[in-house]
Amino acid sequence: MNKPLVIAIIVVLAGGSAMAAYQSRLFGDYAEIVKVDEITKTINVKGEVLDATPITESRTGPREVCEDRVVEYQVQPKDPNKITGTAIGAVVGGLLGNQVGGGTGKTVATVAGVAGGAYAGRKIQENQQEKNARTESRVERSCETIIETRDEVVGYDVTYVVDGETSTQRFNKKPGKTVSLGKKPVVIAYDVTYRYRDRVDTLRMKDDPGEVGDRLPVKDGAVVVDSEG
Repeated sequence: MNKPLVIAIIVVLAGGSAMAAYQSRLFGDYAEIVKVDEITKTINVKGEVLDATPITESRTGPREVCEDRVVEYQVQPKDPNKITGTAIGAVVGGLLGNQVGGGTGKTVATVAGVAGGAYAGRKIQENQQEKNARTESRVERSCETIIETRDEVVGYDVTYVVDGETSTQRFNKKPGKTVSLGKKPVVIAYDVTYRYRDRVDTLRMKDDPGEVGDRLPVKDGAVVVDSEG
């Protein structure tokens, strides 16, 4: 082999390595991004309620209305048919009729006395019951169904803020201090595949590394990032 040629090649290679090292120190060393995968998780989204305006509609329909009323009523007597007075009157009338006349006339007088006494006894008891009658009061509930038109709350226009952005949405129910807006995925990290010289590797980063083709700084042969995992 031509010795001068070998020496020349060695000198060129050494010079190239030295130049690469010099450029690396001068301009910095970098790895090229070849792939970025987002790592996500699903979170519940809640908005802070700023205002809730009720929405009403006029509706017609039946409604039951009830009230308590004081009702007076008469206490029924113990002998509403006046049997006692009728019986006593009949006995007394019969005795009196029996003392009148004789024979057939006495019998007729007795029957008439019984009938008259019964009637008189009934009327006497009736008058006595009316004098002694008493009235009592009690509360009774009275209800009726009416047809009316009324305003009903059918929803709420809710104004809320999420991540500094204010929005308004209609909900069926009145919200509290916060309102649930469903779920959404959020990026929590990035799996970054990069190429450094003849090596391809992957690491996890918390911050957005950029796009494919962007460069990552390298120090002492390692990518300089705030990584996790």
